[in-house]
Amino acid sequence: MSTALDWGVVAVGALAALVCGAVVRYGPRPLLRALLWVVCGLTAVAAFSLLMDVITLMFGEGVDSWAAATNHTAAAAGALLLAATDRSHRHPPRGAFAPAPSCAPSRVQLAAWAGTVAFVPYAAMKLFWACGGTFAGMSKQEMFAISERNGASEIWLTLESWGLDATVLLAALGVFLLWGLVRPWGQVFPRWSPFLRGRRVPRWLPLTPALIGAATLAPYGVLGLAYCALAAAGAVTMRKGDFPTSGDALLVSWLGMIAFAVYGVVLAVAARSYWLRTRPISQVSVDAE
Repeated sequence: MSTALDWGVVAVGALAALVCGAVVRYGPRPLLRALLWVVCGLTAVAAFSLLMDVITLMFGEGVDSWAAATNHTAAAAGALLLAATDRSHRHPPRGAFAPAPSCAPSRVQLAAWAGTVAFVPYAAMKLFWACGGTFAGMSKQEMFAISERNGASEIWLTLESWGLDATVLLAALGVFLLWGLVRPWGQVFPRWSPFLRGRRVPRWLPLTPALIGAATLAPYGVLGLAYCALAAAGAVTMRKGDFPTSGDALLVSWLGMIAFAVYGVVLAVAARSYWLRTRPISQVSVDAE
């Protein structure tokens, strides 16, 4: 299986090179553009779990596999370059300018609320543990011992000893990113920033983490929810891991997977809205209105 996957990666890379070469030589013909986006999608799939690698590198002793992490990073860069290859043939019209900061449509903002609320049970569980409570048969001391045994970094362990959980802080950053994508303040630097006050935020700055997060959390959460449903129905067995029982592990998995699935999907919706709302506007189209 591993050999087949390796050859699959080689095949996708060779196809990407051929398609890009054809686009450069013959231009962005419809068939070539379609193939380009197919390869881009396959490459993005190969970048799955890049976000997990980053989190592990930040709060652990290191990634599980440097070869895999390098693969994920290269695949993510490749997906961005393939998308840029398609966009390179679409130059903004002369005289185009950035539109005024705007809110996302009400339905997108409603989705942002759903993505925010989905993290509440997960964050409450983590904070309850960090503050000394016992949940799903696990106490703070047991969770701390597990983190230490699994190679958590000093930063992670220090935060836990202070009653803070690093994943809750990351969830807070994720919610901040989500609302920056749907509210006007996410398109301009704040007034208190010393050198960038009032300047427009480059589109790639919020979109890059948003796309990485959506590509990782949405499939991870959706597939995880499907597994939880099968485990609840008795079709598969939920491994108890470090928890006292399989039921405890399933309860914690439900809370985590609901948060990841809902947030990941909503993040993709918000990123698309941000992309559309921040596209350069042609002066000609404004005059026509």
